[in-house]
Amino acid sequence: MTSNKNLPKKKRHLEKEKLIEKLEETGEEEEIREKVKKAAAALLFQSHNLPGLKGWELRRILGRKYLEIIDLLDHYFNQLGLKVRIVPEKSEKETDGKINFERARFYVTIKDPLPLSYVKGSGWRIDDLAILSASIAYVTAKQGKVPRKELEKILLEKFPKWKVEYNLNRFIKMGYLEEDENLVLRLGWRSKVEVNKETLLNLMVGAEEK
Repeated sequence: MTSNKNLPKKKRHLEKEKLIEKLEETGEEEEIREKVKKAAAALLFQSHNLPGLKGWELRRILGRKYLEIIDLLDHYFNQLGLKVRIVPEKSEKETDGKINFERARFYVTIKDPLPLSYVKGSGWRIDDLAILSASIAYVTAKQGKVPRKELEKILLEKFPKWKVEYNLNRFIKMGYLEEDENLVLRLGWRSKVEVNKETLLNLMVGAEEK
């Protein structure tokens, strides 16, 4: 099945509405709804250390039409302010503009930025969020990669050494940053899909100007 990931938003919505109508006409609606519920449970309550599931895991749970089920789930999640995001495997490049969905990771995230009060209530400390924001912004400004020592030097101007080291290691483990054998940091897969880097940079620049 060809993904509708790159279609305009309005057209994607119409395609999902047509798919729902088709299922209703063929009498498959109840069966598909059960699979949509199963997909939601699999993505929201998985037991992995990393959030989400690989495409091959979803196919094993939902069957060969798992991409259609995920499209429908995304349609319903959209009404709740949620979104199913698809992240290609790190080492894999798209071929002819197509993603290898079997090896990609699917997971659920918030569709729009949350108010600061929501984020604070999720367990994140303000200073930890500041370190994460500054790290993502700095790596982005450096064309996507920076020596760890260089980033640490910048962060140490504002935060104690133990907090900087602890948080950088934590962000690497969580997938917001990646570190190679040469101790060079790059943006991790979660930063690429969860963070609007252009908005973040504008906010950081605005704060500095003030």
